[in-house]
Amino acid sequence: MTVLVRDFRPADAEGWVRVRRAALPYMITTPEQVVADLTGAPAARRYRMLVAEEDGEIIGTAQVGLAHDSPEPGSAFCNPYVHPDRTGRGAGTLLLRTAEEYLAMAGATTVYTWVPDTPGDRAFAEKHGYAPSRPAHFLHLDLANGSLPPRQEPPAGVELRTGADFAGDPRPLFEADAETTADEPSDTPARFEDYEEWLADTWRAPGLDHHLTSVVVADGEVAAFSAARTDGAGRYGSAMTGTRRAHRGRGFAKLAKNDSLHRARAAGCTDAYTGNDAGNGPMLAINHWFGYEICATEVRHARRIG
Repeated sequence: MTVLVRDFRPADAEGWVRVRRAALPYMITTPEQVVADLTGAPAARRYRMLVAEEDGEIIGTAQVGLAHDSPEPGSAFCNPYVHPDRTGRGAGTLLLRTAEEYLAMAGATTVYTWVPDTPGDRAFAEKHGYAPSRPAHFLHLDLANGSLPPRQEPPAGVELRTGADFAGDPRPLFEADAETTADEPSDTPARFEDYEEWLADTWRAPGLDHHLTSVVVADGEVAAFSAARTDGAGRYGSAMTGTRRAHRGRGFAKLAKNDSLHRARAAGCTDAYTGNDAGNGPMLAINHWFGYEICATEVRHARRIG
């Protein structure tokens, strides 16, 4: 049996999601979102999706591209995952080798990847020249059987809205997302500067649920938000929760996320997932307050190429 690596085709979407859900059950993804990620990627990202195939079956996937929105020149990413039942066939090595060759030709000098925090996965990364840096946690909350903090009444001058309320003009959400993302701990900090790109990548993403996204408005301006993703199978994911600098320390992140979680449970979602950098103490504390528990850890790794 021979494993080959080739470019993703739209007809591969179901197989891609099957592998990704098996390898990363705590990440929210759908076939529609996978296709949209490829077709809507900006040219500067040089985005490429690879699949590893064995006898016509997709057994591995990889997302590859330049971190074009990072202030670090030459930064790139490659995130390969192999179905847990199909490891040991060389698919991971082939995906990584193909990705690195492509990225080197695209001008990348450093490749970052997320590695599950298991002995086997970390040994694989070390064998291929990747050095560990910062960890991040995935967290799970049982929406069906667990309890949520009671809904909170907003203080005077503050109101709760949904993302759908900004359908006519989402720019205030773009500005809030850009500011909070810039402050998020990361080896490769991102800067959202292109509004049209944000509309295509984030606002119009098929997985983003505008009705379950909650927004805190204080004194007439967006102060905080909790963006929600869903997969149509009862799973809810927090895409981003953040508070603008001028409004921090007022409990607005909790207010937004609590409202979004209550909406999600009422809409029939049974499991909630989120992720936090291990150094993001404030958000980890907030998620612990909600009852989230760490269900997995990944460690960012990097390798110089070229």
